[in-house]
Amino acid sequence: MSSAASGRILPSQGPFFHDRRTGLAFAGGGLDRAGLSREMPDLADAWVLAVAQGQILCCGDHEATPVLGLLPASAPLFSGQAGTQVLLGQVEGKMIVARDLPPDISAPEGLGFRDLREVMTDLTPLEAELSATARGVLGWHRSHGFCASCGQRSEPVQSGWQRQCPSCGAAHFPRTDPCVIMLVTHGNDLLLGRNPNWPEGMYSCLAGFMEPGETVEAAVRREVFEETSVSVGPVRPVASQPWPFPASLMMGCHAEALSREIVTDPIEIEDALWISRERLLQVMAGRDSVIRAPRRGAIAGWLMREWLADRL
Repeated sequence: MSSAASGRILPSQGPFFHDRRTGLAFAGGGLDRAGLSREMPDLADAWVLAVAQGQILCCGDHEATPVLGLLPASAPLFSGQAGTQVLLGQVEGKMIVARDLPPDISAPEGLGFRDLREVMTDLTPLEAELSATARGVLGWHRSHGFCASCGQRSEPVQSGWQRQCPSCGAAHFPRTDPCVIMLVTHGNDLLLGRNPNWPEGMYSCLAGFMEPGETVEAAVRREVFEETSVSVGPVRPVASQPWPFPASLMMGCHAEALSREIVTDPIEIEDALWISRERLLQVMAGRDSVIRAPRRGAIAGWLMREWLADRL
């Protein structure tokens, strides 16, 4: 591996990356997570991904195509910094760790901290997986520093993949919140909704968190009915996407509606509407006067494109 400043030091894609999912960020880069090495890892020669306030260190300025800014553990940026460290995995025999840094820290010359949402589609699949893992696990450490059983401060163990309470001995593990996101269709039409807090013109697939004891299919039917009063029949899971904002797993589904009348829940949904396949084509091309094209890299837009291409 060479210096991060000289360009990419990671393979362009992992062995399990599926070409059909091009355009779906965080779809998997084949990272070896080194699960058997977390007890006593040798990190003397590790490469470090720096994270500050959830932003990822990248090479180049905001005009350049981002490259993950991995630095050696001995880099001056980490001198005297005691932030939480997590072992992300192993790439070509080298350990890769993530380090949480103070929010006011300055990036070295030629590098900068970037919002992962902004760069997620420009990173390679492996870089994206490393970044999503780093952001998710370090965010968990920041928000779960105390034992849920006794309230005492817990300590990171297992290379950052567990927190142990020194008072009562309870073990705590990183959380992932399962969400369903569904492309709801009725013949040639697609159901889209709009959250009142979204930017003007933004509509998307309906989505919601799963509840304990609930299947994916049941969650899809419940969420769609609660938000729009539309009844759903067949549900088929088609893809999943880690979404580290802060720590969700989006489970994308194709759902067939049994009814069309919409009655929105005003707390969750500001507006919902049916649009035809032909109108969706205009939306995706950026030519619709009301609805803006979906965010690149997110599973909602991926589901729409797959439906347009008859691949669902």
